[in-house]
Amino acid sequence: MVQGVYILEKDRQVQRKGPNALALPWWTFFHFHLHHTLIDDVDHSIFGAIYEFKPPSSMSNNTLHRSPRYVIAFRGTIKEPDTLIRDFYLDFEYCRNGLHRTSRPKIAIEAVRNMVASVGGSKIWLAGHSLGSGIALLGGKAMAKNDIFIESFLFNPPFPSAPIERIKNKKWKERLRVAGSMLTAGLAVATMDIKKLSFDSFTALSAWVPCLFVNPCDKICLEYVGYFEHRGKMEDIGAGIIEQLATQTSLVSLMMNAFGKEPEDSEPLHLIPSATLTVNYSPTGNFKEDHEIHQWWKPDLHLKSELYKY
Repeated sequence: MVQGVYILEKDRQVQRKGPNALALPWWTFFHFHLHHTLIDDVDHSIFGAIYEFKPPSSMSNNTLHRSPRYVIAFRGTIKEPDTLIRDFYLDFEYCRNGLHRTSRPKIAIEAVRNMVASVGGSKIWLAGHSLGSGIALLGGKAMAKNDIFIESFLFNPPFPSAPIERIKNKKWKERLRVAGSMLTAGLAVATMDIKKLSFDSFTALSAWVPCLFVNPCDKICLEYVGYFEHRGKMEDIGAGIIEQLATQTSLVSLMMNAFGKEPEDSEPLHLIPSATLTVNYSPTGNFKEDHEIHQWWKPDLHLKSELYKY
């Protein structure tokens, strides 16, 4: 479904239409129809699509019970002239925690809300890759804060942070993470309202468990591995309260808030309390390939999945 969005936009850019278009098989093979495309109001590119499931009469009831009625999918960055500037700008906004203030995710969230109002959250799946994962994450968060938990599948979601996970020395890596948690939690207590710490939107998200797919050789998303593993270790040593405070925000956000550079109600997009984390331990060592969505349908993948719920 996500790859279908990439090809839809590439078809548009080179004006492939009708029988010459290449996007159609990416959803019809799985018995989906294209219901609606989502268009960026700045560069007029296709960045998302809503697909409707049209199962054949021969499909079993058991399969139908597990299937969504609609899938809303979002693409990542396309390095072509028509989309390069806009996509890179949104990548930059993601890194500086400003993606939610741009128009593309606002269009996406409105589409998700409309579909939920029409058919209910249980009938919808969200999916995205790279930048598209961030947009899907915003949509999923917006619904979860209203107690609507949409099944979400996020491939190579960006985690803008210092590359601690790339440190080879395990002891130094653990020490840096503990020190970072202590510093972040301390700053959070010093700069935030105590009442806000007792219950906030981060707590409200805990029942939502999106599925994250990451590659440890992809520096864009690999920090999710250490992020969730470190939370478990902090719980094991009795420092869970400190980590609960530390994982609700980031040092960058705290510093920006302190200097009035960021709205106080702004939360780091990439931080979530719970997830099913699937790690691809079949890396190629080539960054481009380890970040591409194509890796997830290769045969004989060495995958490990673990549920992290807090």
